[in-house]
Amino acid sequence: MSKVRLGMVGGGQGAFIGAVHRIAARIDGKFELVAGALSSNPERAAASAVELGIAADRSYASYEEMAKAEAARPDGIEAVAIVTPNHMHAGPAIAFLNAGINVICDKPLAATAEDAAAIKDAVAKSKARFILTHNYTGYPLIRQAREMVARGDLGKIRIVQAEYAQDWLTEAADPSNKQAEWRTDPAKAGGGAIGDIGTHAFNLLSFVTGLKTEALLAELHSMVDGRRVDDNAHIMLRFEGGARGMLWASQVAVGKENGLSLRIYGDKGGIEWNQENPNVMTFAKFGEPKQLITRGGAGLGGGAGNWTRIPPGHPEGYLEGFANIYNDAADLIRGSGDGALLPDITSGLDGMWFISACQESSKADGAWIKKP
Repeated sequence: MSKVRLGMVGGGQGAFIGAVHRIAARIDGKFELVAGALSSNPERAAASAVELGIAADRSYASYEEMAKAEAARPDGIEAVAIVTPNHMHAGPAIAFLNAGINVICDKPLAATAEDAAAIKDAVAKSKARFILTHNYTGYPLIRQAREMVARGDLGKIRIVQAEYAQDWLTEAADPSNKQAEWRTDPAKAGGGAIGDIGTHAFNLLSFVTGLKTEALLAELHSMVDGRRVDDNAHIMLRFEGGARGMLWASQVAVGKENGLSLRIYGDKGGIEWNQENPNVMTFAKFGEPKQLITRGGAGLGGGAGNWTRIPPGHPEGYLEGFANIYNDAADLIRGSGDGALLPDITSGLDGMWFISACQESSKADGAWIKKP
């Protein structure tokens, strides 16, 4: 299969997530980065292109120029990765979708409901694909857990517990820290902890369980004086079919680095998984000893062998999980995969509802907000 010609918007010098996307796209050799509008600063954009080996005539000063020029080239890009801050997702996504170029967009979908709706309209009108990089859905044991739930190994799901806790915003953000600066600006981020990491936890529980959320109740906090976005959130969830859930998202939990975890309990069994040790998952059948399931381990069957690259016991993690998203995206673009495990515009809109519903509920002193 020929490599998918990839472009990138954002992600230039000093941008963490841009480098992650590039590594993930390279791991399985299915993409080639050939073009970019890597920074709003022309000098930084040009310097970044040189570092990445992008030809000067395919380093663009704006995403508008890039979308127009690449769509007109016989060897133009077939997909674009959008790795800008949240408030800058809509413009590039719409421009490239309108140009017929597949879009791989970082999460969440947008910073505002209006931008999200505009992206949704562009997706509906375009023949191009739209993929949202909720990268944790690419972890092998998360996909294994999804299979187990769908197969009925846990029985009817009763309880879902998800949390994502960090401590990197425990103090007031350093103005020189670009990652902290835009994430604590409501105009750029749209939401604080609920948008940055809460959407990951919400997406993950939805992906694994397949449950549809009926309503949520949220209490949001800004623990740091003067902070204009939430940095801690406690959320109750109601699901179709009677299951109940709780979600905690925090960026001020001292001692927590990247504590994303998921616990799911049915009437026959339960599973527990933690992102900081992603190669193991516990599975318990009621009344029986717990089992320790390992990534790619014996007896898993199903798709387990398709989601891991090295033998069991050799750790895989964040980058490889991200690479599974890119691997599936390449197959979808080339027509050799159905993209069934890829987050899409529906996942993005669910995340936007989650953010707005949490904010609405908290403002209403913890009122339940129903999902339309």
